[in-house]
Amino acid sequence: MSILQAIRIFLFYLLLGTSALLWCSLSFFIAPFLSFRARYRFINVYWCRFALVLVRVFLNIKVKVTGAENIPKQPCVILSNHQSTWETFFLSAYFQPLSQVLKRELLYVPFFGWAMAMLRPIAIDRDNPKAALKQVAAKGDRLLKDGVWVLIFPEGTRVPFGKVGKFSRGGTALAVNAELPVLPIAHNAGKYWPKEGWGKRAGTIEVVIGAPMYAEGTGPRAIAELNDRAAAWNEQTQRALGSLPAQTPSESQPAA
Repeated sequence: MSILQAIRIFLFYLLLGTSALLWCSLSFFIAPFLSFRARYRFINVYWCRFALVLVRVFLNIKVKVTGAENIPKQPCVILSNHQSTWETFFLSAYFQPLSQVLKRELLYVPFFGWAMAMLRPIAIDRDNPKAALKQVAAKGDRLLKDGVWVLIFPEGTRVPFGKVGKFSRGGTALAVNAELPVLPIAHNAGKYWPKEGWGKRAGTIEVVIGAPMYAEGTGPRAIAELNDRAAAWNEQTQRALGSLPAQTPSESQPAA
């Protein structure tokens, strides 16, 4: 990494952190008096857009979106692979209002956590997976009924670029029980914003929005089938983006 690039990254994080502190502090005093949708725009959309401007100006990371025409009019469950912090900024600004699953402890962080608490997140205790799954199902269903997009990272955590994690069924279960589709999204953000370290690479992040996927029936079997279909689409799309090695002919053939 060159000295110039290191300076640009330092300035990026300095402005990102300072703006987050100031914006969350301001939001704490203003947002409670706004309606939920106005509050979401004030707290999340405006700041996330500012963060993306910083990403473009200081890190020279741009974005190309394909498949925007696939977005349904009615909010549903978004299933996206997770490689970096970037997609959290981007998706929070692109879909509004949006709720996502986060660690309950984050809500206790002064100002930042207090501001996040006003955005109706699905705050879970990761040390209690069974209770967390029930909470995602119950609160996610209420949010969907209120016209709020629900973002699920089915891999559960950030996965390094070049790899794909196992998709959990929580997102598809939520969609099937709400009788709504899932909206699959794949991207290669980790190529330019790696999971580990502070280093960043200039380039254009590609985001692909697939056609909504509907369950074929109801119950556990339909949930599993939809989840497998979404996972296969994400893996195939990541291969097309160059995020994963090309599939060999033997790998593409089903086992006998």
